[in-house]
Amino acid sequence: MSELAKPSAINNSLSCAGCGALLHFEPGTHNLKCDYCGESNTIATYEEEDEISSFDYENFIAGIDTDKQGDTLKVVNCPGCGSKTILTEFTTSDKCPFCTAPLVLELESGQQYVTPHYILPFEITQQQGAKFFADWISGLWWAPNDLAKNVGGTSSVLKGVYLPYWAYDTDTVTDYTGERGDHYYTTETYTETIDGRSETRTREVQHTSWSSVSGTVYCDFRDLVVPASKSLPEKTLNKLSPWKFKSLVKFDERYMSGFRSEAYQLAPQQGLLVAVEQTVSQINSEIYNDIGGDEQRINHTNTDYNNKAIKYLMLPVWASAYTYNGKLYQFTINASTGEVIGERPLSAVKIILAVLLAIILIAAAVLYFKNA
Repeated sequence: MSELAKPSAINNSLSCAGCGALLHFEPGTHNLKCDYCGESNTIATYEEEDEISSFDYENFIAGIDTDKQGDTLKVVNCPGCGSKTILTEFTTSDKCPFCTAPLVLELESGQQYVTPHYILPFEITQQQGAKFFADWISGLWWAPNDLAKNVGGTSSVLKGVYLPYWAYDTDTVTDYTGERGDHYYTTETYTETIDGRSETRTREVQHTSWSSVSGTVYCDFRDLVVPASKSLPEKTLNKLSPWKFKSLVKFDERYMSGFRSEAYQLAPQQGLLVAVEQTVSQINSEIYNDIGGDEQRINHTNTDYNNKAIKYLMLPVWASAYTYNGKLYQFTINASTGEVIGERPLSAVKIILAVLLAIILIAAAVLYFKNA
């Protein structure tokens, strides 16, 4: 693992050489493009930057306070949903990409932010995102019939946002005590009445012999991904996976041009606790395999987490919200894969009809078997 190094400094070469307008990153490419004159510049990358490595966890935690950016970028809290959006020094107001509430930057409340290690550039364009959203809305069976018609124009207000995620690596050593169960069989005699006569028969009966065991298992974990945002429901953030991590690049501010980004709301120390929970299932599975036998019981475990490492990632989504019957519903599109995760209203009529149909089918089945 490489030592913690400062990510590339903020690059200010975002002005179009042709007309002077601001260049925006073009999803699906590694280019900056001018929306006015069409000028396109490639974001240069270097072979030595292609390797995606993790950074020592303890060093990263110790360096957080000294690795914060200055006044060029600020973090502003949304009064509507509590998200933390990063705004440039030239932006004084905007709309929240998650709930569309107005954002106003008050300088005294601006927070500095920690520079990410890597970024996953947008691959899905806004137009493609709109198509994925339309297909998703049309495929919601339990939604009201007029939902697609009422929110059809929502896709035009899709906001491109980079969400913060932590990715942890660790090597674990787990000492355990437990019990091993081995099956054995005995022959049992029993009587059974057949056609009014009592008959003696035999059968094999399974028993389990338990013995105490102890041991040590070793597991290696890579890229335990933990969402560091609280602006969307945890269920939504987890469902957005998987991500195309093979397309990660070293963080470069130019990939964010034209998009919003959010600062982490879950501290890396808290994220590590979530990552540790993700290791339990695999560690227990290794213990079961190590115990062997036909059945296993785990009585006690003690796990050391060694060689802890971390990556601070920015991952791309198209986000927006729509209103139906006066209620706000959020939806998010993985801008790497096109996966749509969102909230939706339910049609009471469809649910009632489905329940009635189920009752009718059950009643018909009961009558059929009763009369058969």
